[in-house]
Amino acid sequence: MIDKHFSSQFDADLKSLCAQMLEMGRLVETQAADAMDALNHLDAPAVQRVISNEQRVNALEIEIDQECSNVIVRRQPAARDLRLLMAISKIITNLERAGDEAVKIAVCTQRLQQTHTQRHMIHYAELEQAGAMGVSMLHRALESFVHLDTAAAAQVVRDDCVINDAFRAFVRTLITSMKEDVHMISTGLDCLSVAKAIERIGDHATNLAEFTIYIAKGTDVRHISPEQLEREALR
Repeated sequence: MIDKHFSSQFDADLKSLCAQMLEMGRLVETQAADAMDALNHLDAPAVQRVISNEQRVNALEIEIDQECSNVIVRRQPAARDLRLLMAISKIITNLERAGDEAVKIAVCTQRLQQTHTQRHMIHYAELEQAGAMGVSMLHRALESFVHLDTAAAAQVVRDDCVINDAFRAFVRTLITSMKEDVHMISTGLDCLSVAKAIERIGDHATNLAEFTIYIAKGTDVRHISPEQLEREALR
């Protein structure tokens, strides 16, 4: 991932930043997985794990962002090194926001635990499938960064369309359920918040994947067509 430099300290700085970013990424991935475990099993300890990790995620974002700035000032990097540092700074913002979405899922789960909702009436299985995909996308996006695997990154971007379609389908089904039973509205709104949080985790994973392509290829692939992104990733 990191090119060799004349300064061994520069190498050490970059490796340390990448390691910190991946530590933050794994922590957020754990938050997302715990949030889905909490939802799927109404698991109170899992809820607390998600919430308790939030402060560490926030602290890592600040630490890493500051160190990125310090390295840029000290080393005045260019080309791929500068792309790497700029991408890390943006990646950690996306990771922190993905962590926030995991916390939203945990908080909604707390309320769902208290309502004792009949789970089959709000299509939890669809939420469970979408959540598993969101966690998988986040994991694969981090792995694509580790290996600078642009083909794997492109697959994460493709999967974002699938999770978006699943979100829209769930919303349609949920609205129908709430119309049929007004007593489901409060619970339905919590489930809608969960579904949106899962969809946003997928969005943040997609952003991570796009930054991996940027680091490796030197091309900003945000806001371009899927076909153009695919060509850039695989060239």
